[in-house]
Amino acid sequence: MNKFITAYYNDEEDLLKGIKMMKSNGVEPLDVLTPFPVHGLDKALGLKRSRLTRVAFVGGVVGGLVGFFFQAWVFTKAYPLNFGGKPFFAVPSFMPVTFEMTVLFAAFAMVIAFFVHNKLGPGAKPVIHDERVTDDRFLLVFDIWEKDEKEVSNIQMALTNAGAQGIQLKA
Repeated sequence: MNKFITAYYNDEEDLLKGIKMMKSNGVEPLDVLTPFPVHGLDKALGLKRSRLTRVAFVGGVVGGLVGFFFQAWVFTKAYPLNFGGKPFFAVPSFMPVTFEMTVLFAAFAMVIAFFVHNKLGPGAKPVIHDERVTDDRFLLVFDIWEKDEKEVSNIQMALTNAGAQGIQLKA
């Protein structure tokens, strides 16, 4: 079981200043929990752009191809019907289903990628650092599993200097 130091802030600007001060002290936060998206947080943490858009694109392409070629197979090989002299391979009539399959597969691919990347889903054990983080707290989380007492006290002192409203040690 991991040990954490959590520090909460009441304002997002104070949170960003605290992150910058902690990084300048050489302490990297494990996680930041906020009740709403904070502009500039990804830059302050040094996060790279998400690859979720690529997953959505690949899922959409696969869905579009599956939808289009399934219809082409059904209407030309498996069950060809003559609808008033129209051709069996009528591409314009395939577009609505192809579009819907593109959107459906892209959405499913993003949801699955999100769950896999964040290790969520059935059987996942949630870690609740603070009950109020979804209401009005901005929380910085630091992992102190392999740190000695001196390093822990240095982190706590740096958090106090960085303007943290409350600091808790979670074991």
